[in-house]
Amino acid sequence: MASEEELFASVDALLNEEPQLPPPAERARLREAAGITQARLATALKTTTQSVKNWENGRSEPKSPRLDAYQRLLSGWAAKYPSAGVGSAAAPVPRAASSELAASKAETAGAPQDSAVAAAVPARHAVRPTVPSRHPAARKAAQPAVDPRFPHGPLAVLDGDGSAYGTDGLVLDCPATTVPELVEWTLKESGLGAAKLNRYGKDSDPLIVLTASAAVRLGLPERLEGHEQRRSLRLPEDHSVVKQVSKAKWQLTQRGFGPWARIYRKAQGRERQCVQLAILSWDALDERSWPGVSEMEPADIARVLGIYATRVITPRGSTAVSGLELMTALRPPTKAVRDEETGNWVSGHNAGSLGTEPMDPAPPEATPEHPVVVNSGWTGGFLNEEAYQWVRSVDTLSDEECTLPFAVGLDLNTAFLAAAARLVVGLSAPDHFHAPKFNPKIPGSWLADLSRIELDPRLPSPFTPDGSRPTGPAWYQTHTLAYAQELGHDVHPIEAYLRRETGAYLDPWHDRLKNAYVDTLADLGVTKDLSDTEFLAAMEHHKEVDPAMAAVLSAIKATVKGGVGKLRERPQGRSYREGETWPALSRPTWRPDIRAAVISKARVNMHRKLNNMAKMTGLYPLAVLSDCVVYPSPGDSPLGFLPYAASGKPQPGAFRLGPTPGLAKLEGVQSMLWAVDLMEQGLNPARHIKGGDTVLDEGE
Repeated sequence: MASEEELFASVDALLNEEPQLPPPAERARLREAAGITQARLATALKTTTQSVKNWENGRSEPKSPRLDAYQRLLSGWAAKYPSAGVGSAAAPVPRAASSELAASKAETAGAPQDSAVAAAVPARHAVRPTVPSRHPAARKAAQPAVDPRFPHGPLAVLDGDGSAYGTDGLVLDCPATTVPELVEWTLKESGLGAAKLNRYGKDSDPLIVLTASAAVRLGLPERLEGHEQRRSLRLPEDHSVVKQVSKAKWQLTQRGFGPWARIYRKAQGRERQCVQLAILSWDALDERSWPGVSEMEPADIARVLGIYATRVITPRGSTAVSGLELMTALRPPTKAVRDEETGNWVSGHNAGSLGTEPMDPAPPEATPEHPVVVNSGWTGGFLNEEAYQWVRSVDTLSDEECTLPFAVGLDLNTAFLAAAARLVVGLSAPDHFHAPKFNPKIPGSWLADLSRIELDPRLPSPFTPDGSRPTGPAWYQTHTLAYAQELGHDVHPIEAYLRRETGAYLDPWHDRLKNAYVDTLADLGVTKDLSDTEFLAAMEHHKEVDPAMAAVLSAIKATVKGGVGKLRERPQGRSYREGETWPALSRPTWRPDIRAAVISKARVNMHRKLNNMAKMTGLYPLAVLSDCVVYPSPGDSPLGFLPYAASGKPQPGAFRLGPTPGLAKLEGVQSMLWAVDLMEQGLNPARHIKGGDTVLDEGE
């Protein structure tokens, strides 16, 4: 039984706690009841009008001594202007506080004499009420259970007043005023992070995104200035913040303190000690991949990045970097295996992965500056498996085609992602063969002569990126030669570099990104059950439905292209010399042969659809650029020329509309005369419709 002294000590502890404020909505009600404006209240409390707004919408809280003054004022107003429902409902308890309150009540169960004190014991917490979003909630598809180690989600956006905005509207108080303090708080108190995506993988490190004011608060410059691209800039090693990090026994990765800074200590046992920072005012979020996100409010930025983290991966750099990191997260290089001699568990190779060591490519798969090429003196040519950039010759246009009033662009949804599905690639080092028999099931690079194959000049050649007919022997990826066989031509390779161990390495990567893409489109009102007419109408306005979700969609698409491009990242920097290695070559994921396989399959898929369209409709394209094809059309919609069965269903094999990767959507509509004029100038109409979206980025 508690003594009188213990009870009074508990009550005194409550009295000494910082004052508790009423809910944000009640604060606004009391001020309005008193007839006081936000500006006048800000003047009285020696703060800004924006701060008062933040207090009243729950985005931030005042701190002492302003907290005490604000509480005194609200208490006075509450006595004068009581709520109509006062006493009818208890004030809500923040989520993180509720479990501790329940635990406190449980501890006092069986001690009735202490219940009056125990019921009033919710301790002060560094978690604020959630912030209601101004946007519709994203549809949650197949969400995993919340990991108790990371109750506050994968990331937070830190603002200059110490407010850390998490996912689902959560706001945390972050007291850190230096980068080392921020790292310590993130790892020990924030509850941020994400569980591994594969049983053999690693948990995702927590991400802290810094606004410009937060960066300044931590002693960082608001902007990075220099002649290089801002994303390539770094703080100098003698900068005070870099010294603080080093003095606190933390380390930076080789890329230093830039827009995406990773700060870590060596792991202790199984516990990783690593925090990823992203600095908004240093252009961490590229506008091309994350349109408009840097200019959003912190809570909305947290929402965009949080959805991306849940559906794809916690961002670790550009979308290209994240795309590559996702491959490794889903196919970890190692797993625990039992040593037969000692019986101990040790790290061993994870079958189906790319392993832990980088692998030299075959000479024709490398780039001209690669050490394999330079050191060997290789002169045998290279793979040229790239996306289409083809314009049809004006001489092949018929009079009927020239009289059609419109040129319509069709864009394939994430065509390179669709090509990654069930794609068998090499997992082992290449072996050299002379005069091998062609096998379409073996991934590799084949030297063959396809120049004798005669094809319709109104279609691009499926064997070259520019659509021209091959002029002699050249190196091709397996899918390109297999398609030549599919078209009825004999294939007799001269030599080849082939891989004995194979697997569908990209399958889990494809599946996760496909689901992310389809789910995000569905959140924007573009679903699989729409008719073609409804689909086109939904696509026309989907970006206006919710700019935040539209930004997530853009980032997912950029992750696909950037991730594939990163498989053959070229050297960067003016000081590079041919024959030298560059950082990307140290990665097991530097695999130009896998990139070539994806692009070859995507280009073959495109040609197959072009060929089927010609057979079904008699229509031939004007131009093809990457995953966009332009057709002459009698109207301003593809519904006028796409092939449909008598039942009204789309014909299989040709272009079809829909939100699934590999299906088409309307990309742009222009006049036929405009398109022909561009062709006569040697320009690609598809490039002008698409705005130049042609490359699979290699250098982000």
